[in-house]
Amino acid sequence: MTLLASHPERNIIHVQLRQNVVLKTMTDAERAELEQQLNIVDCAKGDYLVHQGVHDMEQYFVLDGILKRVVANADAKEMILRFADERDIETSYAAWRLNTPTPYAVVSVTKARVAKLPMPQWVAFMDRHQRFKAEFEYEVMRLMSEIMAHTITLHLLDAPGRVHRFMRKHAELAERIPKKQLAAYLNLSAETLSRLKQRGKI
Repeated sequence: MTLLASHPERNIIHVQLRQNVVLKTMTDAERAELEQQLNIVDCAKGDYLVHQGVHDMEQYFVLDGILKRVVANADAKEMILRFADERDIETSYAAWRLNTPTPYAVVSVTKARVAKLPMPQWVAFMDRHQRFKAEFEYEVMRLMSEIMAHTITLHLLDAPGRVHRFMRKHAELAERIPKKQLAAYLNLSAETLSRLKQRGKI
């Protein structure tokens, strides 16, 4: 973990942050203020950024690679709720506001790089910039709505329908996510996903 201000690739990271879905409307002054607080973390495939059930929360801006939000039950059976790639975010903001443990884990699907800061610092920053806070909270609600729609899809659509919906909404991720991870997200086996492809159903 390295402070952005002293990172050898800080100029590239600065450009990447300008493209982030929730940072792109920032003024230069706001961005400079935030960047002073950011740490840069390089993640290997399978690294946990957030463990399910923790109270120590952080805000993440994805710079490179793909992350997944995943929930597990007591028997360690997992359900992938969403993927996040470059220009996206991962957050436990809702849990932090509700003062509850994080209800999911965040795990690196591929080699990844993120910028992060502790949630209290992130909230304090937004409290100083109310216009920006409203935009961020809208994005959090949009992500929650997206996860709900995905969960409903798992119950209402057949296997080809689930795959087609993913391709329609996230075509740019289809070839980047390992097939086993994509199959798990769609509540399919990897074998079923391959069979659908071979038969021309997808």
